[in-house]
Amino acid sequence: MVAGLFAAARFVFIFDTRAADLVISWTHDPADTNRFAVEVSGVNPAALKELQQANWSRAQWQQLLSVHTEQGDLLSDVGLPAMIGSYAVDGSVIRFAPQFPLEPGLKYRAAFYPNRLPERSASGRFVTAVFQLPPRTTNATTVVKQIYPSAGTLPENLLKFYVHFSAPMRRGHIYDYIHLRNAAGRDVELPFLEIDEELWNPAMTRLTLFIDPGRIKRGVQPLEEVGPALEEGKRYTLVIDREWPDAQGALLKESFRKTFQVGPPDRASIDIAGWKIQAPQTGTHAPLAVRFSKSMDHALAQRVIRVADKSNRLLEGSIALEEHEQRWTFVPKEAWRPGPHALLVEKTIEDLAGNNIGKAFEVDLFEGVQRRFTNETVRLPFEIR
Repeated sequence: MVAGLFAAARFVFIFDTRAADLVISWTHDPADTNRFAVEVSGVNPAALKELQQANWSRAQWQQLLSVHTEQGDLLSDVGLPAMIGSYAVDGSVIRFAPQFPLEPGLKYRAAFYPNRLPERSASGRFVTAVFQLPPRTTNATTVVKQIYPSAGTLPENLLKFYVHFSAPMRRGHIYDYIHLRNAAGRDVELPFLEIDEELWNPAMTRLTLFIDPGRIKRGVQPLEEVGPALEEGKRYTLVIDREWPDAQGALLKESFRKTFQVGPPDRASIDIAGWKIQAPQTGTHAPLAVRFSKSMDHALAQRVIRVADKSNRLLEGSIALEEHEQRWTFVPKEAWRPGPHALLVEKTIEDLAGNNIGKAFEVDLFEGVQRRFTNETVRLPFEIR
């Protein structure tokens, strides 16, 4: 199948008739069929010799021969930044080898400008050719496993969602596949903080999706002009489209929807005095359970809460969140030993609205209070008997 497309791609040309002797070919490495190179043949031998002796920079090479993903419009394509790779004169051809493998399913365009050769006898504006690897034929198996917060009622000033996938996903253009819709099925206008640096975990299986803070904090321009992304008393649905490709290029197995009700905003800082600790018995591996006074941020609650023994040694074990992120449990690797212990909680822990211990997410802008993050912790003692 690859060979068939490769053969067809050799003859998909658009060129000036004055450069009709020039040919662009896409060749692949026999040892790795995902590795392709672009070769230009038919170049004047004198120009090749002079080019071989020249010490060109990458930018100079790219002005002569450039390769980029195709956008569907020739004039737009040739103006895009060129792919990175290595250039060389090999016998009677000029060869470009991309630094990274080509992506299945995407179209690539190579453009060669003969009038930019060091030997100026060549004429014509440019020669161009398009190539496309076949899309991967993998079956759709990747799904959205869960979206956090998991509760059915969320505060009006909700700060973020976490979207968990069953397999690594593809980076780029993620907001094309994510929609926040109101009860009438209409998209909420620009509800998310759309940033170029997408917030993925290293495994590319968890995406952090922020509600635009300008649609949350009172007294700032987006909220005053556009209104809040979420409104108390209304229902919304977060939709993840099936058309989102995973890291292998396969689409999601199915769409995912999370429908929720919006409750009142939460502008109160976290008060750990209201947390209830249920201590297990000594000599067991029973879980230590902590019930929060309200739902906590799913990712942070698993990272910033630790358990220490009487020697202040941090205990190893497994952490889980239950009951809509209101119950935290810790199962120790070793059986519990008798004596005093402590729950160590970093003050940077957040609730669903981004409030911290002792500090609300939304502060009075006129007071000039700065939001500070430190590694300071608070201790909640408990006893193992």
